[in-house]
Amino acid sequence: MNEGSLSTERHPRLRILIPVVVAIAFLMEQLDSTIITTAIPDMARSLATTPVRLNLAVTACVLTLAVLIPLSGWFADRFGARRIFIVALAIFTVGSALCGIARSFSMLIATRVVQGVGGAMMTPVGRLILLRSFPRRELVTAMTYMTFPAILGPVIGPLLGGLLTTYSSWRWIFYVNLPFGLAGMALAARYTQELPGDPAVKFDFPGFLMFGCAVALLQIGLESVGRLELPAAAIAGLFLVAAALLLAFARYARHVRLPVVDLTLFRRRTFAVGTLAGGLCRIALNGTPFLLPLMLQVGFGMSPIGSGSLTFIASGGAIIVRLFIARLLRTLGFGRVLIGSAIAGSAALAGFTLLGPGTPRWVIGLYVLVFGLTRSTQFMTSNTLSYSDTPSEQLSRATSLGGLAQQLTVSFGVSLSAVLLGILNRHGQTLTPARFHEVFLLTALLPLLAIPGFRRLRPQDGALVSGYRSVPRG
Repeated sequence: MNEGSLSTERHPRLRILIPVVVAIAFLMEQLDSTIITTAIPDMARSLATTPVRLNLAVTACVLTLAVLIPLSGWFADRFGARRIFIVALAIFTVGSALCGIARSFSMLIATRVVQGVGGAMMTPVGRLILLRSFPRRELVTAMTYMTFPAILGPVIGPLLGGLLTTYSSWRWIFYVNLPFGLAGMALAARYTQELPGDPAVKFDFPGFLMFGCAVALLQIGLESVGRLELPAAAIAGLFLVAAALLLAFARYARHVRLPVVDLTLFRRRTFAVGTLAGGLCRIALNGTPFLLPLMLQVGFGMSPIGSGSLTFIASGGAIIVRLFIARLLRTLGFGRVLIGSAIAGSAALAGFTLLGPGTPRWVIGLYVLVFGLTRSTQFMTSNTLSYSDTPSEQLSRATSLGGLAQQLTVSFGVSLSAVLLGILNRHGQTLTPARFHEVFLLTALLPLLAIPGFRRLRPQDGALVSGYRSVPRG
């Protein structure tokens, strides 16, 4: 696409409005994935079921997201990104309203699937709209708007869920989406630019069947590992079948012109490093929103609201990072920032072992802010790198594959933390701070494993986006 034809070039105010529209969708999806966990006990009583069974309300949405995210790129190419984005917002908003009025356990599960259908298209297509609306030189600024809700959601969700459930009703954790959804649809229709779809784009049904089943089994396996509800042999079987289906799809995709998932994207160094090496860091750092509230409540004896108010401070890191990330990338380049933030993230995870029940609240809050700072730097940088050198014609497929990878790193991060906690506390004793400290130390190793991947980057990688000046001239 000619950058002179971009809507943000012709109308500068859209440089704020378009990221706001996309951020609304991201915040809705991220909030929804975390806000429900705090309300599960109240929801179980209201719907005459058990908290364990009600975990299916979380799994149903997450599983739908994982399976359908790869379809988002095809829908955007076939029908137009703006149209699909507005439809996805509408589906998610309607699904939220239906979840709020659910009168039975089965109705809640069905309506959570509806939310998942909307969310699977909403965030990848929103990312695509953002990438297509800004010239590459302004992509860092645009991506900070997009990444901020992804960082904010997991830390604000439990606190907001606790407040709504305590002082109102669990149904409001779904109703809170309605004004955001309506505003998002109105703003998207008014301010985003439509690119016509291509009726000639064919849907790869065999590829979707293979890849979708593989992702579904992988997601079920990750959820089962985290909850330890299935025998180890059954979980291993799920992973083996998923791996076999992924290998079959990889062979199949070589002979298809437009497969449902474009694995050739991994041949591009910036996408591969941002998605795979960055994914290792995200696994470790995504486990903390699950692990930290547990440590504060179970290990340190804090109340849910007290714990939530401290974990919420991590979102301040995203605000601070937005102020200097563009200058940092321009000065150091992607490679140095990613290596530095991986080392800092590893140190920050290990540093949680220094906190205990007697640590003053203000010290914990300050440390959580520092952790949020390192986490936000890593997330924003790796996310931006993934799309920095991707050609415009591949962006729709890149956003669906990247979105799927990020979804899986969230699931794997939570599952890994839960499994490590279960192994270290295998005798079923009361969880002590020492057990949480051990898990933090183990997960701190993962960001270090990503450093060899980050070292593959060359100075010129993503330079058009970062503005890094030490680019070899040839």
